[in-house]
Amino acid sequence: MASKQLKTLSWEEVAKHNKSDDLWIVIDAKVYDVTRFQGMHPGGASLFLEEDIAGQDATEVFYGLHRHEVIIKPQYARLQIGVIDGEESVIQSHIPGELSTVPYSEPTWLTDGYFSPYYKESHRVFQKAMRKFTDEIVTPDAHAREEDGKRPSQSVIQAMADVNLHAMRLGPGKHLKGLELLGGFDYFHEMIVTQELCRCSSRGYGDGLQAGAVIGLPPVLNYGSPAMKAKVLPEVFSGKKFIALAISEAFAGSDVAGLKCRAVKTDDGKHWIINGTKKWITNGTFADYFTVGCKTDEGLTVILVERGEGVETKPIKTSYSSTAGTAYITFENVKVPVENTLGPEGKGIFVILSNFNHERWVMCCGSARSQRVIVDECLRWTSQRKAFGKPLHSQAVIRAKLALMIQRAESTQNWLESITHQMNNMSYKEQSQKLAGPIGLLKMYSTKCAQQTATDAVQIFGGRGITRTGMGRHIEHYHRTVPFDSLLGGAEDVLGDLGVRQAMRQMPKNTML
Repeated sequence: MASKQLKTLSWEEVAKHNKSDDLWIVIDAKVYDVTRFQGMHPGGASLFLEEDIAGQDATEVFYGLHRHEVIIKPQYARLQIGVIDGEESVIQSHIPGELSTVPYSEPTWLTDGYFSPYYKESHRVFQKAMRKFTDEIVTPDAHAREEDGKRPSQSVIQAMADVNLHAMRLGPGKHLKGLELLGGFDYFHEMIVTQELCRCSSRGYGDGLQAGAVIGLPPVLNYGSPAMKAKVLPEVFSGKKFIALAISEAFAGSDVAGLKCRAVKTDDGKHWIINGTKKWITNGTFADYFTVGCKTDEGLTVILVERGEGVETKPIKTSYSSTAGTAYITFENVKVPVENTLGPEGKGIFVILSNFNHERWVMCCGSARSQRVIVDECLRWTSQRKAFGKPLHSQAVIRAKLALMIQRAESTQNWLESITHQMNNMSYKEQSQKLAGPIGLLKMYSTKCAQQTATDAVQIFGGRGITRTGMGRHIEHYHRTVPFDSLLGGAEDVLGDLGVRQAMRQMPKNTML
């Protein structure tokens, strides 16, 4: 179908079309005939005449009410009939794969003219590929699934599998051997994966993208038998199967020693019989495997359970998002081969604790980048929104909020990069010994920062900040879902106490004031 021929028009010609039965407006040097559309406008037809934009430039009014993505939708773009003679459009939408030019929208290492000791060329090449992949493949599906509440589309899961993203999200290790990874893979590469994916601003959807594997598969990778790993890892990495970490219960969360889900061996010692429940399990509604913490005669034991007879999952409704597949799970006389035990019997606490560092670090990566997305939204909004005849950022109280938001985002990212550098230079055992406390403190700090930033962003956007559609939809979504980050992987106060207790154990006995 041939494209419509646009007219070149003068301001004088446009000004003649200023009546309700003949109405043109100009947005960013583009002329639109809204005569027939005005009656369908969500804000009502009267807006076009009341705002004195009939036959005039409506750019400022439009961007005070709508996001740029609105004007480029096909149903609205077709209303364009011409362009203003001698003038050019200056407002651009985000180009997939490109960096933002808004100050503080990108971490310092991606900002022109700044430097970092941590990142190499392989990180920059990898980031560019991840940005393009996220913008073109992940983000459109994320926004659609957040609307309909369904799990992420299998086409996206498969696209991630095709470029080995499911495997990369478990971090550096032997499981990446033989894969093409653009010049190597370290924890900074993994950070890039997490931070680029979370830019889609769909918190529940992000967890639906095999987040259960990020926390549920490492125990299989590190403690599973060769036969188990040979079967389960390829299934999950290929996107054909999902796995979930099933630890939390209605009876116990951070207190893993208080779990009541019980596993008892059969008389011949060849199988476990599992009975009990689990609650708030990410990806649980559509998981094929469950990494389950059970109480046994020897103590806490971790067992891999495959979905089958006796396993029932029910979705849990939250203010978060059904796309994450959060579930309540019931195990009723579930028979599992004893070979599915992960790690030594009765030593499950070490299996679980060894998993926590990486899980919490991943959450810090996401929290740091999500805060930056909100900074970007607020800087754009306060520049285009007018109040009392001036941009919103002309008010000192708004600039003060922006200053604190920027401080929180920058400090979180810098602390995160420092810890990530330590991870790159420590063995897994050293990380467990030295970084559990710092990562716990960072997790506490980042989620507290995130919640304050969410609160400030709502104040900046006003009523739009609590509206699920329109200009402030990303702010509303962030404010509604950010409390989950403060709970997942351990509540803030628990992690703060963990960090201090670890520091106290390292206090020299002979130090005095």
